[in-house]
Amino acid sequence: MQSSCPKCGRLRRLIVEKLKQKDMEDKRLQSVGRLLEVLDELREKCPWDRKQTFESLRSNTIEEAYELVDAITDGNMENVKEEIGDLLLHVAFYSKMGDEQGLFDIGTVADALCDKLIYRHPHVFGDIHADTPEEVKQNWELLKLRKKKRAGGLLGGVPRSLPSMVKAYRVGEKAASVGFDWERREDVWAKVQEEIGEVQSEIDAKDHEALESEFGDLFFALINASRLYGIDPEQALERTNRKFIHRFGCIEKGAAEQGRELGDLSLEEMENLWQSAKKSE
Repeated sequence: MQSSCPKCGRLRRLIVEKLKQKDMEDKRLQSVGRLLEVLDELREKCPWDRKQTFESLRSNTIEEAYELVDAITDGNMENVKEEIGDLLLHVAFYSKMGDEQGLFDIGTVADALCDKLIYRHPHVFGDIHADTPEEVKQNWELLKLRKKKRAGGLLGGVPRSLPSMVKAYRVGEKAASVGFDWERREDVWAKVQEEIGEVQSEIDAKDHEALESEFGDLFFALINASRLYGIDPEQALERTNRKFIHRFGCIEKGAAEQGRELGDLSLEEMENLWQSAKKSE
């Protein structure tokens, strides 16, 4: 016979929910534990895994990160899950090698991460107020700088190995976090126009080295413009890359359907096929 007490019913539901939550947490911990056990076996018994070092895995880690980015860009969540797993393997692998050398293990890595997240989120775990994402990012950068005290200052925290476009975005973002930015985002276009003028000047001067430098300044200004308008330049350029690849593929297909080589088409014929591909998108 069921109790008619409302409080008893609510308590029962609460207990059931807590048990379900604990069961889910236990399963997650078991899955992570299984990963570590599998990696232990691989490290001991597989010649390839046993041979790996921090240095040998570095390029593979970069490749896996890009594969995850591709999966996210494609919107394929099944592939996203798989690629996250591949990156998780690398995290576990590096932690395993650190443990073997008596440096750190997966537990100390996770604890250090938790400590860092708590320290850099005083608006959640402390008494600092941050009501907007911009305020959160500003606090994050200031706390990061204060904690690490890098010789290179605020911008010293930008990884040297980042692709140049991503690095330019992060440099501008970090400088902006302490107020070094255009007061109005519209003002950035004057800088873009200025850099275009300097590019043209070096084209006229036929100074290749100076021209390369001015193109760099122009790219940097455009990346900052995209940041100010909330656009990820890497993502924007990748969308354009994909459009170009698709449309050019349509030109190749059109040539093949005519029984002709791509190089046999005139520029006008290729442009017509390009426009047809554009209209079909």
